[in-house]
Amino acid sequence: MMRRTLTHAHVSLRRLVLGVLMASLLVSVGPHVVRAGAEDEQTLLVWAGDQARVAPDFVAVVDFDPDSPHYGKVLRTVPLPSSLPSSFGNGAVGNEPHHVGLTHDGRTLALGGLLSFLRGQAQVFFFDVTKPRHPQFLRADNPPDSSIADEFAALSTGGLLATFMGGPTGAHPGRVVEYGANLQFVRTLPTPTDDDTQPFNPHGISIDEAHTLLVTSEFICPAATLHVHGGDTAHLNGSIRAWALAERTITRTIVVGDPANPAGTIDVKLIPGDTQLRAFTAGMADNQLYLVDTQQGTATSVFDFGIYAVPLVPSAPVWPQLLRINTQGTRLFITLNYAGQAGKVVMLDITDPVHPVEAGVVDLGTNSGPHYLRLTRDEKRLVVSDYFLVEDLAPGGVVHAEGDHKIHVISIDGDQLALDRRFKLDLSHDISPGPARPHGLITLQAGAN
Repeated sequence: MMRRTLTHAHVSLRRLVLGVLMASLLVSVGPHVVRAGAEDEQTLLVWAGDQARVAPDFVAVVDFDPDSPHYGKVLRTVPLPSSLPSSFGNGAVGNEPHHVGLTHDGRTLALGGLLSFLRGQAQVFFFDVTKPRHPQFLRADNPPDSSIADEFAALSTGGLLATFMGGPTGAHPGRVVEYGANLQFVRTLPTPTDDDTQPFNPHGISIDEAHTLLVTSEFICPAATLHVHGGDTAHLNGSIRAWALAERTITRTIVVGDPANPAGTIDVKLIPGDTQLRAFTAGMADNQLYLVDTQQGTATSVFDFGIYAVPLVPSAPVWPQLLRINTQGTRLFITLNYAGQAGKVVMLDITDPVHPVEAGVVDLGTNSGPHYLRLTRDEKRLVVSDYFLVEDLAPGGVVHAEGDHKIHVISIDGDQLALDRRFKLDLSHDISPGPARPHGLITLQAGAN
């Protein structure tokens, strides 16, 4: 009896020691550990283009389930149909895949072709994603008086608003295009132009339906960057437009930064739950984060991303680009794109919007070129694609921000950011028929193959 009792005591002690060791291991790994819950998003869809501009642009279906043995692997690609019309014969090729948008019900994915207009092609492509790992092409659209498709914002009524930086020729004025609940074209906005005191080349967009507020950011005249117009990136803009959403009209133009040296406001995001209806935007040319008061019409610099510049080139822009804010309005995520210098993703604590502070940084390495980012619904993972834009379609242009074509997953644990090194996806190698450029991406729940 004594021997048996001692044996049980040793077993209990052994279990206790193992438990402590396992707990210590999990604590030391911290945010690197990602586990999938029943409601977590398990599928990643990536909108990408063939680097050689020969094969059709496509949606890559990627296993996003961290518990899967195929985590981070491309399961299949779904190309645009070759029957799409084009003045070059095949409207599935050379669209320069750009941003994406998901309808409010999560059933339809909208994809934008940034340079489709150069080839006389449709610029918006709709896919049924009710079965996320088997997206089905629905139709394409080429809205009137609009070019250079950029960002999408979903409406609770089922439709979408989409920004287009250019008009029919890729120059000023750009447009905002509205799609209805059945994804039919409704209208272009503004009608005709509500405020022409500043160039209208909308890129970023954000909506607060509860307060009938819409904001868009002015970025650049896209035609001016093409060689046919001389090729010049000096035509940046720096302003935010505030809209009355219900009336679809512009109510205010807010100048950001120095009007003589436009900031290049590529994105804008309203702060969720902010009683003052403020937003954040960043100056791609001046490295500043601006707090925008949409009611008072002011924009104030509150953070300098210049601190992330290479020490030997402190004056070089680090190209702060796209923004995401969590649902509590307390954390802001931003990509710093400038190839060879920044290559970082920064998380700011914006609990006090007037005084943001750094909460976390992930360095993606030299020449990484992070641009597009997606915050998962549970806000525990951030997905980032490394590619901005290469203007190599005729007539060509001056923007050549290639990036390394990788897609990263960053784990978020409180104020800690950590690169998930188990997720390894490089579209320069891990894709068929050949190297591709990834841009917009979306995460969805269903994980069945």
